[in-house]
Amino acid sequence: MKAKFTPLAGALTLAAGMLMSAGAHAETIKIAIAGPFTGAVTQYGAMVKEGVDTAVEMINASGGVLGKQLETVVMDDGCEPKQGPVVANRVVNDGIHYVVGHVCSGATIAATNIYEAEGVVMVSPSATAPAVTDGKNYHMIFRTIGRDDQQGPAAAQFIINTIKPQAVAVLHDKQSYGQGIAAAVRDELEKAGVKVSMFEGINAGDSDYSAVITKIRSSGADFVYYGGYHPEMGLLLRQAAEQGLNAKFMGPEGVGNPDINAIAGAAVDGMLVTLPADFTQDPANAEIVKAFTDKNRDPGGAFQLTAFAATKAIAEGIKGAGADDPAKVADWLHANTVSTPIGEISWNDQGDLKNFRFDVFTWKQDGTKEVYK
Repeated sequence: MKAKFTPLAGALTLAAGMLMSAGAHAETIKIAIAGPFTGAVTQYGAMVKEGVDTAVEMINASGGVLGKQLETVVMDDGCEPKQGPVVANRVVNDGIHYVVGHVCSGATIAATNIYEAEGVVMVSPSATAPAVTDGKNYHMIFRTIGRDDQQGPAAAQFIINTIKPQAVAVLHDKQSYGQGIAAAVRDELEKAGVKVSMFEGINAGDSDYSAVITKIRSSGADFVYYGGYHPEMGLLLRQAAEQGLNAKFMGPEGVGNPDINAIAGAAVDGMLVTLPADFTQDPANAEIVKAFTDKNRDPGGAFQLTAFAATKAIAEGIKGAGADDPAKVADWLHANTVSTPIGEISWNDQGDLKNFRFDVFTWKQDGTKEVYK
């Protein structure tokens, strides 16, 4: 028998569905994972997701937060600034109060105004550009990673004191993250009297950087710093080797991706990279490291443990506030310290970490890395 659909039946069905949806929503606390899950740097989104998933699984296994389980919702911004607000509006419209992300600085900067205005707590485990927080007077925006003006000077001091080059070519990808950190390195080098023989942007996504490599050689640089992501760094390394450029290359955490090996080949061997300290070596993190490895996840990438820390901060903030209330959670985070696998972390008034440690690593042809010795 075919059921007859009436306006009244439809209204009752809709009302019942809304009640069930509201009940289901009340059973969990949702955390959006915002980052690139399509595009050229999907690996960074995957790193962050591994960190969040592992934290959520451990927190849920221990009883959840305020008697509720955490639930993740993946949202893709493709690492594109224009998609940052699109994702942020989806988060707001879906009634989600907490975000781990965004991953790329450009997309993060584009989304933060919406989160701040709509009362959503956002904790980025990877966006390092100072412009994410500088001069914004935000209350809802946090990070669990250091800034470019911490990472850049750390890289520059290493170049000055350890490498001691004759001249440095500083390149960047013309984007918020890459150009910002490259400028920080340049400024620190020049302040120390190190010759910066060129400061130039390249176009992300290009396939031929032979012209810029020729310029590096002509500039007399024996060291190259590149601010940007791994696809372009991989091509620069490979094409520099093909053209016989004898210069050491260095980059920020954005180049520290195992996929660079497939792009650069043997030329990647010896690349220098600044990354968050290897917190997997801390004996206090043994249980967390095991939780990653039990799921065939790598805890030693650039952002897995900073993403775990971001998730832990949100969970502790909710517990500390005593309610699933993002405004109260933000208040609590600003006033307290959280124990995480990246250490005891606390934030200044604008949501930046008071302290964060970057180390210099040597990248190897087999995809492994080790602290520079």
